Amino acid sequence: MSTIIKLKNINKTYYNGAPLHVLKGIDLEIERGELVSIMGASGSGKSTLLNILGILDGYDTGDYYLNNELIKNLSETQAARFRNKLIGFIFQSFNLIPFKNAMENVALPLYYQKVSRKARNKMAVEYLDRLGLKAWAHHMPNELSGGQKQRVAIARALISKPQIILADEPTGALDSITSAEVIDVLKKVNATGMTVIIVTHESGVANQTNKIIRLKDGFIERIEDNSGHDTSSFGIQNIK
Repeated sequence: MSTIIKLKNINKTYYNGAPLHVLKGIDLEIERGELVSIMGASGSGKSTLLNILGILDGYDTGDYYLNNELIKNLSETQAARFRNKLIGFIFQSFNLIPFKNAMENVALPLYYQKVSRKARNKMAVEYLDRLGLKAWAHHMPNELSGGQKQRVAIARALISKPQIILADEPTGALDSITSAEVIDVLKKVNATGMTVIIVTHESGVANQTNKIIRLKDGFIERIEDNSGHDTSSFGIQNIK
C-alpha cells in the first residue's frame, strides 16, 4: 500500500480569547485503502484533526501531504477543488438539504462538477439503489428514518468517487441496530479500496476498524493496530 495521508509535526492553536493549543505536533501516516478510527475525549483535538484532513480548516505549522501533494496556504477555491476531487464527507447530523429529495441530495456534488441534471440524477438513483434506497429516491429527508438519512448521506459522499471518506461520528444519532448497519456499509465501501477515516467515541465502532488512533490533550497517545481483526463486510451486499 502507498501513503495517502501524511502529517508532519502539525500544530493548531485557536485564539478565541485565551490561546488554545488544540493539536501539538501530530505525526501520522495513513495508507491508501485503510479503515481507520480516531478516538478521544471531548477536547482531545479529534474534530480539529478531521477538519484539517478534510481541508475545512488550516493549521499553523507542520506539513500535510494528501495524495503526495502539500496542502498548505490554499485559497478557498484551491481547497474546494481538492475536496471535490478527493474527499467525501459524512456527518453525524446527516447535513441533508431539507427541501430537496433523496435523489437531489445525493446528486448535489455532481452539480458542483457541472454534470448535467439528467446524468447526475441517473447516477444518484444508481447509488441509492446500491444502498437499498431506490424506492425512497423521491422522498424528502423528513420522510426518512435516521438510518435512511445516513445512507443517503453515504451515497452523496460516494457519488463523486472520492479516494477518502471522512466520517464524523456517523453513528452518533442512530440506535445500536442502525449503527451496526451503517458501519457495515462503510466496511463494504472500504472493501472496494477506498480509504475510510471515522471519528467516533464508540469503542464498538472503533474496534471494527484496522487501526485506532487515540488522541489525548492534542497529542497522539497511541495507535492500535487492529489489522488482525476480521473486517470483512456483511449485511448489505449490493454496494459495488
